[in-house]
Amino acid sequence: MAFRFNFSIDENENNEPDTHGKMDLQLCSPKHKQDSTEKSKQTADAVADSSPRLRTDKHQDETPSEKKFCFKAAKEHNIPEDLKKVLENKVMETVSGLYYTKMSVVEMMCLDGTDREGIVSKSVSSHSDLIPGVYEGGLKIWECTFDLIDYFSEAKIQFADKTVLDLGCGAGLLGIVALRGKAEKVHFQDYNSTVIDEITLPNAVANCINEGSRMGSGDDRKTSKPPSKKPKKAECLPDVLSKCRFFSGEWSEVSRLLLSSNKPFSKYDIILTSETIYNPDYYSALHDTLAQLLDKDGRVYLASKAHYFGVGGGIYLFEKFIEERNVFRTSIVKIIDKGLQRCIMEMAFKDSS
Repeated sequence: MAFRFNFSIDENENNEPDTHGKMDLQLCSPKHKQDSTEKSKQTADAVADSSPRLRTDKHQDETPSEKKFCFKAAKEHNIPEDLKKVLENKVMETVSGLYYTKMSVVEMMCLDGTDREGIVSKSVSSHSDLIPGVYEGGLKIWECTFDLIDYFSEAKIQFADKTVLDLGCGAGLLGIVALRGKAEKVHFQDYNSTVIDEITLPNAVANCINEGSRMGSGDDRKTSKPPSKKPKKAECLPDVLSKCRFFSGEWSEVSRLLLSSNKPFSKYDIILTSETIYNPDYYSALHDTLAQLLDKDGRVYLASKAHYFGVGGGIYLFEKFIEERNVFRTSIVKIIDKGLQRCIMEMAFKDSS
């Protein structure tokens, strides 16, 4: 039996992003000559390749120790039995051979009342990509995501039979790549529940439906064949999605939920995270979450800009923080010098094999 999903495919000629009526959710770097890998990153209408704009208010003048954030409690998001509703009214686009929900459409729907957290209206009204403790950037696909996807292919990272966490997942593309790589389990976490419900979960479902699509690589970043509007094998979805779990909430709260849950839980072989170290105030929570959830012989693959102007974090500051904690060993395995410098870091416990 096949389901009919009420979603449409954006099939404009060059798969160019639709930026009509958008305010904050857009590409904001100056145009310059790029190779094919760089060009592919511009196909997502919500890709952002500059440092996030932090909300400007009195809290920015406070020292980190004085800042107070209202962290969200952790919540697990169940996969609806009626999968038709997950993709209802969604418009899907493609980037890196992956299907993703068109962000501008999600934005409009959220402004019409589907966003219980109110993060879209708050982001627009404050002209901010980030509102600490309220909205943490999950409505954008940040460019380091694609750097990390490229690295998986270049370094031949194997996901088969691994347990994987996409931490700070946003669109969930990293976890979806792991899922396509035959991972045993893939868990997705984002700070905001709206992001999980309206973006991550629909993206996972859309990519599972279109199982004939292969994972994109650095030399084939666009797909000319649109996803099927009428999936032929919708009955296979429960088997694929049974590998997935979805969580929202602050990192330490999600870690606590996982470790105290009655559901079986094994620590992760691989943790993937992209552009999550922009704010130094979060380093301690991120470090402790990685230490609690990573398997003793596991690996963390982290993508980041060298420095996030206006926010303060960056790869080298985080590397110093990790060294001072003396729990993990780190290695910068790739540096991308096009535009603002970006890096891929690998982490493992110091006593691991």
